[in-house]
Amino acid sequence: MNSPVNNVLESLIAFNKSANTSIYIQIAQQIINAIQRGYLPEGTALPGTRTLGELLSINRNTAVAVYDELASQGWVNIMPNKGTFVLMPENKTVAIKAVTQRLDTLKTYPNTAGFPFQSSFNLASTQEFSGCKHVINDGKPDLRLHPTFQFAKWYSASMKRASLISKWNQTQEESYTTFSKQLCNYLNATRGFHIKPNNILSTRSTEMSLYIVSQLLIQQKDVVLVGNLSHYKSNMIFQQAGANIKTIPVDVDGLDVDFIEKNFKKNSIRCVYVCAHRQYPTTVALTAARRLKLLTLATAYNFAIIEDDFDYDFQFDGSAMVPMASADAKGVVIYLGRLGQSFFPSFQIGFIVAPENIINEAKNYLQILDKQGDLIQKQILTELIVEGEIHRLIKKNITVYKQRRDYLCSCLTKYFKDYATWQAPVGGLAVWLNFKPRISLVKLAKKTKARDLFLPKTILYQNKDICAMRLGYGHLNEDEIENVIKILKCSIDEILL
Repeated sequence: MNSPVNNVLESLIAFNKSANTSIYIQIAQQIINAIQRGYLPEGTALPGTRTLGELLSINRNTAVAVYDELASQGWVNIMPNKGTFVLMPENKTVAIKAVTQRLDTLKTYPNTAGFPFQSSFNLASTQEFSGCKHVINDGKPDLRLHPTFQFAKWYSASMKRASLISKWNQTQEESYTTFSKQLCNYLNATRGFHIKPNNILSTRSTEMSLYIVSQLLIQQKDVVLVGNLSHYKSNMIFQQAGANIKTIPVDVDGLDVDFIEKNFKKNSIRCVYVCAHRQYPTTVALTAARRLKLLTLATAYNFAIIEDDFDYDFQFDGSAMVPMASADAKGVVIYLGRLGQSFFPSFQIGFIVAPENIINEAKNYLQILDKQGDLIQKQILTELIVEGEIHRLIKKNITVYKQRRDYLCSCLTKYFKDYATWQAPVGGLAVWLNFKPRISLVKLAKKTKARDLFLPKTILYQNKDICAMRLGYGHLNEDEIENVIKILKCSIDEILL
């Protein structure tokens, strides 16, 4: 039976006789590599030259040359009549390139796992990248409007607070944090809620909130109803949870609630996903009458309503409708929202509003994913709420976004009156653009890309009944808006020629 050292050498060393590098150099490099990686610790006795020659099927003179090369570099100590022993030179981090096909592969990290695992088609990334000068998204805010220097001061001040360390090192459970109380007060004042801190849970994002809620509600094959055009991210989360997603029609009044009553039975639905203010992607609002009927159906049919209020902060005309959750007396609505949508993403936060027993269960999931959250972020948001700064920032940004919406609509009227129809939204940062005549949106994306304008696939909607685009404008100033519309027009003209 070979010694452990012999087994290591035999399993790791391989050489190529036809290579330009001498065999003894190839073997020496691989032994050095093995020493560096800890396979041959310092003080290890290496086999004699005769044994090494037999082990690797090489001439004994070649084995002698191997040890001489190692000794000249300071990796072994050859002691007459005793043996050859591994040393560890001071400069032991020097990378040695071994030509073997075994150890050399350890110089790069493997691209594929050496074990089976379950991949998920539902979670395949929808993100696309482009070097184009202009990009249209689905309605994101302009990060250039974020008061960077002011937030830098607030962040620095929060970092210096003595109480911060004690919060991070806290071992005793706190009843409710100051942030939870202030967030609760803020939502009661702005959304018409009458909630307490035990009805709310803050998360990193609305996507995290929805993921946690889906884990609580959905089991394999549970029926989840969404609009026939719905948010792709929410659908991905529901599918990953094992939901059987069924679509219901969306018209000018929002989700067709009557369709639910006509086509589904009691206890056959697990939950209905609805956008609180503007249906994604079409921007149409669910009417008050349908909201009330949906609440009634939820109680009668025993299903939950997930109300996603992803763009509450961007209401331009009139007052924002209060959420269905504010009129929920039966505990059937789970409300998802986001605080700080006008801020840089690092300062945004998601939250869940629900009955206390749901929040308690959601906390169990959150402590696995994100036990404490960002304490500095919460400290800053708390002060923004208390000092009223968040209201001032939102009001200031709304003025800018409303001007951009109006300018976009004027550009569409100027350049697109013969190509599309649209409605100026009362809020939100996107316009639903219906093309006429129908064109290939794939071709449109190729034409605009050639003109330095990138159209992601996630904003394009085309089937036998629909040819439309969710045109996000919030991140564009007026000059950029006009350039984008001109590029779209030129591209469509080229397709229609």
